[in-house]
Amino acid sequence: MTSPYVASRAQDPWPRIWCDTTPRHLAGPGDPRHVTQALRAGGWKNIGDPDFPHVVLASPDYQHSLVLEPTPDAYGAWWRITSGNWHAALGGNTPVEIIAGFTDALLRPPPKAGQEIWPMLQKAGWTVERDERNNEHARHPDGITTMERSAGLDSDWFTWDAEVALPTGLGGQHRLWSAYFDDRTPRHLIAGFVTALTDPAPVSRGRYDVPHNHLVKQVERGAQGDQLAAAHDARLKAARTTARKARRAAAPTTRPASAPGAVTTPTARGR
Repeated sequence: MTSPYVASRAQDPWPRIWCDTTPRHLAGPGDPRHVTQALRAGGWKNIGDPDFPHVVLASPDYQHSLVLEPTPDAYGAWWRITSGNWHAALGGNTPVEIIAGFTDALLRPPPKAGQEIWPMLQKAGWTVERDERNNEHARHPDGITTMERSAGLDSDWFTWDAEVALPTGLGGQHRLWSAYFDDRTPRHLIAGFVTALTDPAPVSRGRYDVPHNHLVKQVERGAQGDQLAAAHDARLKAARTTARKARRAAAPTTRPASAPGAVTTPTARGR
């Protein structure tokens, strides 16, 4: 029996005209499968309830989880990534390519050398300031995108926050998207987020399928249909390869030594 056609964005990337869209941090959410299918290709398991509007993924060792749960609250955390001692939360309008900078790093072994966040932002043209309480604040040249590591006035506990907030014209601000990481989040994961955030490369979005047309530039010479599907398949293949290499690197490489004094003797034959 032929299945009926049901109009759904799950049919992307074929039914629409795609544009190279810049800057990426203002391009809108994009296709969540850019994140979720890469994790699945890396061995993460889908443990969600198929009758509830969410996606719940768990890493192969169950040490990490990702929940994508749409919420009617515009300021709610649609994306939540947690581990045993840290968590991250990102809003629904956060571009998936930027989220993937964080989640893709979960598939790779942590680097041996630590990564400094603020030099990465300065290299991309952001201004960075530090106050007397060691709070650090970075601002994008567009004036509406920020990232900071700060502690509350009544706490010494630091948190990381990234935000795009548009002025309302009445002295207030309208948040487009935000991301939160607690200070125990491994630095290489935050570095992956920042690398994707500052990447000048365009992202693919449908014509006018962006939150604010006047803030982005869209050019219709970008990849279309089959090209986008092929690029996504290549991304999933790379995720599988990366995850396999990480698992091999983490696996024991030597066999346990024999107990001291143990002697191997041939089995005596019965008479």
